[in-house]
Amino acid sequence: MTAGTVPLLASVQRFLGRQHGLYINGGWRPSTSSQTLTVFNPANGQPIAVTPDASAEDVDQAVQSAHRAFVSGVWARRAPAERERILLRYADLLEQHGEELAQLETLEQGKSINIARAFEVGSTLNWMRYTAGLTTKICGRTLDVSIPVPEGARYTAYTRKEPVGVVAGIVPWNFPLMIGMWKVMPALAAGCSIVIKPSEITPLTLMRMAELATEAGIPDGVFNLITGSGSVCGSALTSHPRVAKISFTGSTATGKHIARSAVDRLTRLSLELGGKNPAIVLADADPQQVIEGLMMGSFLNQGQVCAASSRIYVEAPLFDRLAADFEQAIKGLSVGPGLDPSAQINALASGAHQQSVQAYLADAREQGAQIISGASAPDANGYYVSPSLILNPDDNLRLTRSEVFGPVLSLTRVADVEEALARANDSDYGLTASLWTTSLKSAMDLTPRIEAGTVWVNSHTLIDANMPFGGFKQSGTGRDFGVDWLDAFTETKSVCIRH
Repeated sequence: MTAGTVPLLASVQRFLGRQHGLYINGGWRPSTSSQTLTVFNPANGQPIAVTPDASAEDVDQAVQSAHRAFVSGVWARRAPAERERILLRYADLLEQHGEELAQLETLEQGKSINIARAFEVGSTLNWMRYTAGLTTKICGRTLDVSIPVPEGARYTAYTRKEPVGVVAGIVPWNFPLMIGMWKVMPALAAGCSIVIKPSEITPLTLMRMAELATEAGIPDGVFNLITGSGSVCGSALTSHPRVAKISFTGSTATGKHIARSAVDRLTRLSLELGGKNPAIVLADADPQQVIEGLMMGSFLNQGQVCAASSRIYVEAPLFDRLAADFEQAIKGLSVGPGLDPSAQINALASGAHQQSVQAYLADAREQGAQIISGASAPDANGYYVSPSLILNPDDNLRLTRSEVFGPVLSLTRVADVEEALARANDSDYGLTASLWTTSLKSAMDLTPRIEAGTVWVNSHTLIDANMPFGGFKQSGTGRDFGVDWLDAFTETKSVCIRH
């Protein structure tokens, strides 16, 4: 640990020193596999924990545990108000252990302790309490029907929402705690049971949340957690015949693979996938607002955000000023470990991902792209990539077309708004976008023409539990958040009564 870093809590050190297992039916148990996975600290490349690499047999045990809990009704048939109280208690426990969870998240993922505290703990609390409240708001409709036979018969019809069953939650490594709770909470609020699989490189915070679920009063078997590789553990989970619903967040390629597997059994599916998110800056935009908003939108969590603004199209009159301002801002970013609260850019989540981002930059450099880089890595063993700005990259560069998922931003001059729209929409992705303008007319006229599931005006990346989130095109299917969130975790049953 270097000077200026946050000292680790004793509870964090004890948790890291444990012999870790799988959380099935309300307790830890060893894996049937002898294979293990090492968790590394991205800031220095040092190992910090070892977790099981679960076998297909382990996965089956977890799913069967979830299925038994579901069919028993121990959770699904509890009064909604009682489930709500337990889920609110669960949120309270996260709050009580907030610093412990924030430190674990920074250690395993690399992000700033500031981001871990504000987003992984603070924002997750908001989502958990919002979703707990939906438990008591599940409702159907009464229906007037016109069934003509037999003559003189009368009918009353209504719909009811029923939990879909066992949910498989697959969680990525960029926001493990927050995205993990985006899967756990709606599943439990709807009355389902769940088997959650965190990324093999960032499992620790969800492992701690498994214990807190039991402490909150969630019955044994309702919350199960397995750790393991995607190729064995993940595949066994998403193809299991007792899994009724899959909620996956991750890459488009993996999402397509899961969808192909799910279609054979018609498993319900929600996919929140990749993005190559544009920002369109009109000539009348406020330059200071643009810099502040898009620096955060592009470099939050080192750009490891599915909604990050990674390609910015600027109308010509404002381009030179913004190019100079972005260059100055990027060169002013400090780089350091996540446990140093003053560091603005931290290590990427893994060595493999570091190499992937560096390969995109190397390819762009070989193709003659103009790259402006900020500060370099403070630790040669850490998984750092310098924040980088690419000016006017060719549209056919790999870096321009693909989701880099790192601290890399491109700035492109366009002649007018029509060129900006055409280039912004010329993508296989359609997750998010933003428009920057001081004109209300431009904002109202142009947002319907942008092909994205979320369009911000004069901001970027900011989300809320009450605002549905999901993508167009190859950025996924379904929507998370909002008052209708639980619909994706329930089945609609129609009931028709003759009387």
